[in-house]
Amino acid sequence: MSDQPRRPRRPAKPYRRPQKDPVRVLAFEALRAVDERDAYANLVLPPLLRKAREEGDFDARDAALATELVYGTLRRQGTYDAVIAACVDRPLREVDPPVLDVLSLGAHQLLGTRIPTHAAVSASVELARVVLGDGRAKFVNAVLRKIAQDDLDGWLERVAPPYDEDPEDHLAVVHSHPRWVVSALWDSLGGPRAGIEDLLRADNERPEVTLVARPGRATVTELLDEEAAVPGRWSPHAVRLAEGGEPGAITAVAEGRAGVQDEGSQLVALALAAAPVEGRDRWWLDACAGPGGKAALLGALAAERGAVLLASEKQPHRAGLVAKALAGNPGPYQVLAADGTRPPWRPGSFDRVLVDVPCTGLGALRRRPEARWRRRPEDLDGFAPLQRGLLRTALESVRVGGVVGYATCSPHLAETRAVVADLLKQFPEAELLDARPFLPGVPDLGEGPDVQLWPHLHGTDAMYLALIRRTG
Repeated sequence: MSDQPRRPRRPAKPYRRPQKDPVRVLAFEALRAVDERDAYANLVLPPLLRKAREEGDFDARDAALATELVYGTLRRQGTYDAVIAACVDRPLREVDPPVLDVLSLGAHQLLGTRIPTHAAVSASVELARVVLGDGRAKFVNAVLRKIAQDDLDGWLERVAPPYDEDPEDHLAVVHSHPRWVVSALWDSLGGPRAGIEDLLRADNERPEVTLVARPGRATVTELLDEEAAVPGRWSPHAVRLAEGGEPGAITAVAEGRAGVQDEGSQLVALALAAAPVEGRDRWWLDACAGPGGKAALLGALAAERGAVLLASEKQPHRAGLVAKALAGNPGPYQVLAADGTRPPWRPGSFDRVLVDVPCTGLGALRRRPEARWRRRPEDLDGFAPLQRGLLRTALESVRVGGVVGYATCSPHLAETRAVVADLLKQFPEAELLDARPFLPGVPDLGEGPDVQLWPHLHGTDAMYLALIRRTG
């Protein structure tokens, strides 16, 4: 037995309760909803922000930070996964999803924002204590301290394969897209490395909010009176909110006289309306009208000419959204809940038909960044029969001399040119029109006759449009 006196024990530090940060807790809740329920951030985040503002001291700066944390994390999720994987001692699939969400939020603050390193780490660890518990917060702290040892460029040099060895995998890691999506976009875009890198960068940028002044109901001049509003680039009905803002607070939007609509979507409707038809121009059809943006613009354009729009949508709840978008249209219209592949109308009934088909949505990754991680190559096989069936019905529904617009919010060749080529083989009495003259002033439209818009070239979603005339 030792004769030396025992050292007095240090008094235990009093337990400190974790401090709840409303901004980061909200961002975490949004990411969990996206992960657990396959929700879309653009649908989940607004009600969370609205509730936070109603319940407490949550101002515009808090809302802006929460929005950046959610969307920034989702856009760069692939890159951050590669970095996190290099800092943990197990496969990422073995890390609990809520822990991975906290780590991703922390990685974004460290590598994708100007938040100081110590603040990013401490705030993320505090979030982990609140939502995960003290034990797992220690793991989060250890991983984030490793990530904080380098900046984004340094990490990319370590985790991305060299471009010369594997170009598509390099671009996938650096620009945070699944490899198959990089390959598909590159096939559709063509050209050298610079073009695909510009496109992938554009997919990771926050898009501007674009409004449409619905003809006969609102004017561009009225919308330009809003703060930070500037004219659209290509559509005569478009106004951009250069600094974001809350569209619902704008009177014309709240009253339904204007709406939020990407300029590419506006151009598709305008091109169909501008294409010449032979003979009468009285009956128009939007065969896949939900949620109603294109239908509202087409309805207003039809009213200017004394034409009638029929807006058809298979899903009843989406048909309700179409009816809401068209409410107050200056001319006659009808909204119908019907299957576009089994229509209740007679063949040859319409002079103009728009069919904006369901698709993978790879053209709207700026707005729905989580979609890139949900989609799989096999999804194309699921959409293919529906896309062909809807275009077939559209061609049967238009009269001889009338025009069909086939549109998708995907640039994937399997959803665009392949569908059109297959249907034209089945319909020798139809011909492709050159769509480019009906998008006046829009540059870089390629060799035609169809049109593919791009985020990096046009500042729009990657909308595709083919115009087809029924000839016999």
